[in-house]
Amino acid sequence: LFLLIYVGVVALLAVLFLRMPTGFLPTEDQGIAQIQFQLPPGATQNRTLEVQKEIERYFTTAEGKNVGTMLTVSGIGGGGAPGGQNTGAGFLALNPWDQREGKENTAEAITGRASGAFAGLRDANVYALVPPSVRGLGQSNGFTIQLQNTGGLTQTQFVAARDKLLAEASGDPILSGVRLTELPDVPTLKIDVDPQKLSTLGLTQANVNATLSTAWGGQYVNDFLDRGRVKRVYVQGDAPYRSKPDDLNQWFVRGSSGQMAPFSSFSTFHWEQAPVSLSRFNGIASYEFQGQAAPGTSSGEALARMRELAAEIPGTSVALSGLSFQEDISSGQAPVLYGLSILVVFLCLAALYESWSIPFAVLLVIPLGLIGAIAFVTLRGLTNDVYLQIGLLTTMGLAAKNAILMIEFAEQAERGGKRVLDAALEAAKIRLRPILMTSFAFIFGVLPLAISTGAGANSRIAIGTAVIGGMLSATFLAIFYIPLFFVLVRRGVRDGIAKLRGRPTGFQGKDDDDGGDAGGGDEPYGPPEMAGPHRPKPA
Repeated sequence: LFLLIYVGVVALLAVLFLRMPTGFLPTEDQGIAQIQFQLPPGATQNRTLEVQKEIERYFTTAEGKNVGTMLTVSGIGGGGAPGGQNTGAGFLALNPWDQREGKENTAEAITGRASGAFAGLRDANVYALVPPSVRGLGQSNGFTIQLQNTGGLTQTQFVAARDKLLAEASGDPILSGVRLTELPDVPTLKIDVDPQKLSTLGLTQANVNATLSTAWGGQYVNDFLDRGRVKRVYVQGDAPYRSKPDDLNQWFVRGSSGQMAPFSSFSTFHWEQAPVSLSRFNGIASYEFQGQAAPGTSSGEALARMRELAAEIPGTSVALSGLSFQEDISSGQAPVLYGLSILVVFLCLAALYESWSIPFAVLLVIPLGLIGAIAFVTLRGLTNDVYLQIGLLTTMGLAAKNAILMIEFAEQAERGGKRVLDAALEAAKIRLRPILMTSFAFIFGVLPLAISTGAGANSRIAIGTAVIGGMLSATFLAIFYIPLFFVLVRRGVRDGIAKLRGRPTGFQGKDDDDGGDAGGGDEPYGPPEMAGPHRPKPA
């Protein structure tokens, strides 16, 4: 019955662990937040300033009790995006944590309410964000992916793929606040020049470029003194002669021989859409997407959903950067880390007990601790992130520590001549109170972590919850299973060696000592021969 319960516990552990939402770092309340807002292409600075004032009005009224200081700037791009007259950013310094008690006043709750309030703005997209837990890993908390043009798509096709992914991600219930880092394409006046006509008129492309740059953009000429100050002289076309596309036909280009030719004699122009900037990631044309997981979902689920949506678009691929890149790396390292930890524990125990079988009795107890850690974390709605992995590794060590406390005495009693079963029961009686004392001392020691608040609270909560749950299950379950595993392992190894050597089951003699794995026979056989001078002689 006990073995069936153990198998059920292991199966439940596997199901809960595989179904846990994954993540990298929890969202921490650092006492700061940031705002990004963007208007449609071509929006004037006056419209941007109106949105900026609306954002300031909201935070000074609706969130006045939580916001201590606020700074908003128009004309700059947030999240690493280029700036323009239709963009802006803001920075919030929240009040101290003791003035923002309750979950409704955390940085994540404040930005969530702000994003919902600004969703009704018709003229702008406003995103209220929490900075990443580790500085340097991205511009904000959430995911960052790069949509790359790996299929040789034309610019028009790649833009269509970008817009399709953005539309599908914006309407997905798992995702929230999905946005492009780059500014949207803007209307651009394109001038098409006929090279043959240029050659006939005795002009070069350099002559055309120089005239356009001087007339529309201005060109530095020299300096002059004005009341004791040095000022620069620029040449530029007057505003009435460069305000409309048709004004281009009023300008002439001077050739190498001094002749003048109007633009209308060798060029045509038309309007088209063009990107503000061209981005590349790892040398491949790309668009950067940023976003967050919707409430109730994890960053791992959001990242997996973005990959699924991008996989449906032919000719493109997805690369990760920032927090998402680190999360992807850490998720693949976790099984190796767990396996290496168990291997180190096994080798240390094998050296301690001078036996290859006794460490298995200790390792079999570890799942009894992990089931409590996973269950408590699941009940609190936490994710499988880096801090949970730390808590699981700690739980593995503490569960093994409880087993060592009991098996150490059982192994000594067995070497003293007692039967395996009697040695296990005696060790359980002797070491029960020390196990309970050390376990509860550690549980109450990490209790402040599980109920912590303030800066870095979420990371401490993840570690504390995992350790408390693991220690409770490891304590109340392991005290029954440690003697059972010790007896099963010792008897199983002894009987297995006896069968291999053609002896009857339960046989034990002098020549059967293999480093402790055949010791501790059952009656009517006597105690094993001492393994070395460092072992006490039986009374």
